Amino acid sequence: MRDWQPYPHDNSDFDYSLEQLRQHWPKLHRGDGESWPDDQAIQTAWQHYHAGRFDAAVQAAAEQGLAAFAPHCKALVIYADHIEEDESAQQGIYQQAVDIAEQALEQYPDDPNAHYLHAFALGRFAQSISVAKALSQGLGGKIGASLKGCARLNPEHAEAHLALGLYHAEIIDKVGKLVGKMTYGASEDKAIEHLERALELNPDAPITQIEYGNGIYVLYGDKRIDEANDAYRKAAESTPRDAIEKLDQEFAVSEVD
Repeated sequence: MRDWQPYPHDNSDFDYSLEQLRQHWPKLHRGDGESWPDDQAIQTAWQHYHAGRFDAAVQAAAEQGLAAFAPHCKALVIYADHIEEDESAQQGIYQQAVDIAEQALEQYPDDPNAHYLHAFALGRFAQSISVAKALSQGLGGKIGASLKGCARLNPEHAEAHLALGLYHAEIIDKVGKLVGKMTYGASEDKAIEHLERALELNPDAPITQIEYGNGIYVLYGDKRIDEANDAYRKAAESTPRDAIEKLDQEFAVSEVD
């Protein structure tokens, strides 16, 4: 991989001590339900992640092996999604995250986030090669299966509901309602149900508002553009709690402006 690019914003507010991180943990992980780890080395990987030190997070997680798959996968995907600009490098990072998540799925089949992060990494990889191409390669079914597996194990996993809402919306957008329903079980009603549930579970996270707005626009276009724009404004006006939320908030600000 190319040299890691630096975090593009001031992250001093998110340079939590481990004790501070533990105190903030319930709010920071309201979206994925991840438990506070007992292993201090894994805590350190998360500490780097939430501060935006993605290269350090990946290194610290890799040293702990598959037990640290969650911060490992998240750091890889968020870095590739928000900071890495080279498309070939992005795809390679996404693929690395997919490989780790697949191993985690095999070793930790009862961990909701093993399922979620597999879908998360595979979904970003799919978007990097185009959703249409990904569907033709059968990736859509794998993403859907992992998201449903996560939601089955943790029905209150806000990020899984958010991703499921977008999954249904994007399937319908690419192949139509009839084929989407027959082939993937996708529907407009399910998309809205999952998006609204995500809002109920984790309304303060800017990514929830951003992806809700994206989902509404994919489904309805200009007919509900005001609602989509309002969601982006809420994200732009939010108060970030870590470096990742700062990236999301700044993205929303750039779109609103």
